[in-house]
Amino acid sequence: MSTEKRVALVSGGARGIGRGIVEYLHGKGWRVAFCDIDREAGEQLADSLGSGSELKFFAADVASEPAVRQLMEEVVRWAGRLDALVNNAGIASPDNGPVEELALDVWQRYLDVNLTGPFLMARYAVPHLRKVRGSIVNMASTRALQSEPDTEAYAATKGGLVALTHALAVSLGPDIRVNCISPGWIDVRELQGPVTAAVAPLSEVDHNQHPAGRVGRAADIAAMVHYLIGEEAGFITGQNFVIDGGMVRKMIYAD
Repeated sequence: MSTEKRVALVSGGARGIGRGIVEYLHGKGWRVAFCDIDREAGEQLADSLGSGSELKFFAADVASEPAVRQLMEEVVRWAGRLDALVNNAGIASPDNGPVEELALDVWQRYLDVNLTGPFLMARYAVPHLRKVRGSIVNMASTRALQSEPDTEAYAATKGGLVALTHALAVSLGPDIRVNCISPGWIDVRELQGPVTAAVAPLSEVDHNQHPAGRVGRAADIAAMVHYLIGEEAGFITGQNFVIDGGMVRKMIYAD
């Protein structure tokens, strides 16, 4: 098997933004490995895109160090190299309830998946990425910068991921570039895996509240990932790119 074609590994790639990234990179000619704890959705996506020498699904929990170690070995055995790691896996629900009722095990699970997971993935990917002067893209959130009530666990992990990004960029440069994307409202309802249901159109209010005039799409994030892991972004590292249609810059006051 040729090892010349560039290879990306996307975590949490079976559904949502991760699925959009997998589809986008695959369509741009990358060989794509992706992992997820949702085996059914991962296998369905792999089958739909043609699993084989160009794309492969691996079932793995990024919060488990043995699973991550095995995953990295299997990916490199399959592909022969690794050029880019996209740390997208995470607990997507930001609402943890009132902080005085937030159980420690729930808090810890957020940390394990959303923050320790990207650390473990980076740790085991670094030796392979260093060989090819590769790159890492972490998926944070605008909730690292602003909050709604009762979102402490999610916000803390995403804020930590932004900090982990610039720390890794300084530690791993110049061999490996590390950047971060903080999405805002991205409509991924049609990218949630095998179970499909009718998706109601978003309202004009949903779209028009964004300075960009619309709610985001997975392709908006995937296009930035594609740019950041490409050669054109060779002078960009340690940065957090907010992709939210301008909402984080908009003053909102109740009338």
